[in-house]
Amino acid sequence: MTLAIATVKSRTHGPPGSPHDKRHRPVKRSAGSWFLVLPALIPILILSVGPLLYGIALAFTDAQSGRTRSTQWVGGLNFQDLLHDTLFWESFRIGLLWAVGVTVPQFVLALGLALLLNQNLRMRWLARALAIIPWAMPEVVVGIMWRLVYNPDAGVLNETIRDLGLGDGRAWLTGLATALPAVIVVGVWAGMPQTTVALLAGLQNTPHELHEAAALDGAGAWRRFRTVTWPALRPVALSITALNFIWNFNSFALVYVLTNGGPGGRTRLPMLFAYEEAFRYGQFGYAAAMGCVMVAVISVILAGYLVGRLRGGEDR
Repeated sequence: MTLAIATVKSRTHGPPGSPHDKRHRPVKRSAGSWFLVLPALIPILILSVGPLLYGIALAFTDAQSGRTRSTQWVGGLNFQDLLHDTLFWESFRIGLLWAVGVTVPQFVLALGLALLLNQNLRMRWLARALAIIPWAMPEVVVGIMWRLVYNPDAGVLNETIRDLGLGDGRAWLTGLATALPAVIVVGVWAGMPQTTVALLAGLQNTPHELHEAAALDGAGAWRRFRTVTWPALRPVALSITALNFIWNFNSFALVYVLTNGGPGGRTRLPMLFAYEEAFRYGQFGYAAAMGCVMVAVISVILAGYLVGRLRGGEDR
């Protein structure tokens, strides 16, 4: 019987690797399969790729608002001016400080919260629901709420400082030394829930048996985290950290509501600077050049991240 079955299979498929072996033939994709992708592809092309290409083309023109003559092609003149624009590069430096200052504490605090919520605690479901409330709030609402907290006269923060006898409080959002740290605190608070959810999902995918085996071997909590938890969590941690850095670097609404880039440009992020150039001063071509520079920076970060992930995959 076994010989007969093998004979039938050899006649049907042929020897492995032969032209008659249908098991290893590449499957020909029909042209109709592209129609299944179009509903998702068309909005991306219209809403993302199209505006991106238009913005890149606009960066090489002298487009301005309210002009009576036609827009002229100026080549790389906008980028040459941008190289000598100290205000833009100062905003770029502030943007990097903001992105790093928000992303790092955001990850550390979210990791601690995810480890806590992963424990078998009472009312854990309620704690998890409360932890994601800031994520469900629009950035404008978060900004208005924290403006009330930081209010120098009747804000919760200054009132608490006065009640504790620690001083008269400060003008947090209008002080040159306190504006950026105060905004960074809000950014950490607003973005921590999504990082917590991602890390918590990674923790729950870690087999519990590995922790039990490490505990039986006498490994302490720190050693179990270093040898069991972190290796399983590292891909998720790298992904969410890279995404958070990109999102934070491109922040606009939160800082716009809190400080509008002030005081004295101390919280003027690159996105805010480009917005002012385009919609306050009407320099559309120059603002588009700023956008191209920011896209290039984000592309370099993404390329470095992808190369690191690929090398990590090869090492494994």
